[in-house]
Amino acid sequence: MKIHDVIQGTTAWSELRAGIPTASEFDRIITPTGKPSKSQEGYRLELLAERLMGHPSVEFTSSWMERGSHMEAEAVSFYEFQRDCQTTKVGFVTNDEETVGASPDRMVGEDGLLETKVPKASTHVGYLLFRTVDRVYFPQIQGQLWVTGRKWADILSYHPEMPPALIHVERDEAFIKSLADEVMKFSDVLESEYQRLLDKGFTAKAQPVRVPTLVDILKKSLCDLNARQGAV
Repeated sequence: MKIHDVIQGTTAWSELRAGIPTASEFDRIITPTGKPSKSQEGYRLELLAERLMGHPSVEFTSSWMERGSHMEAEAVSFYEFQRDCQTTKVGFVTNDEETVGASPDRMVGEDGLLETKVPKASTHVGYLLFRTVDRVYFPQIQGQLWVTGRKWADILSYHPEMPPALIHVERDEAFIKSLADEVMKFSDVLESEYQRLLDKGFTAKAQPVRVPTLVDILKKSLCDLNARQGAV
């Protein structure tokens, strides 16, 4: 396992994730029931495109995603108060070969992880009513436990005007084995298809080198500042 000292949401973090399968997308490789996902091919093509472009694909950021980023610190503070513990921020975690990665929100003690969700009100009520937040994010959470080697994770769905939905999840070794097998098979095909592209004469490009404009500089500074504030 390797822990990369970057801030989630920054350019450096995005570049580390580009072109490799990550836990937040493991549900596109394996379903919560342990079956291969029908989304595998589309996900591979996205990763191959990132490799050829030499940079991450442009990701859409919705207002709910921005809200979640801003409220994450509040959710973490609530969790630490309720659990009477301290959590540790983490940037990006990979296996030793850096072919698979995960970005847990926080590490808890020596054995735990914390994943926070700040969904819209109706989604949060669904979690309170049906307690399905653990199943919705099952491949992601078990993937994080696999990559980090941790024993358990808490998933917190947080809304400032309603009770929290806090679910404790232990490692599911049977599912993790299936997940690891499926991700490794996925990665083998990914590498094979990437080699086919190289054999055809297509080469990965570095990010275009150009002199940044003032607008570029201001945009990057604002993005990095927002990411840092969200991580505080």
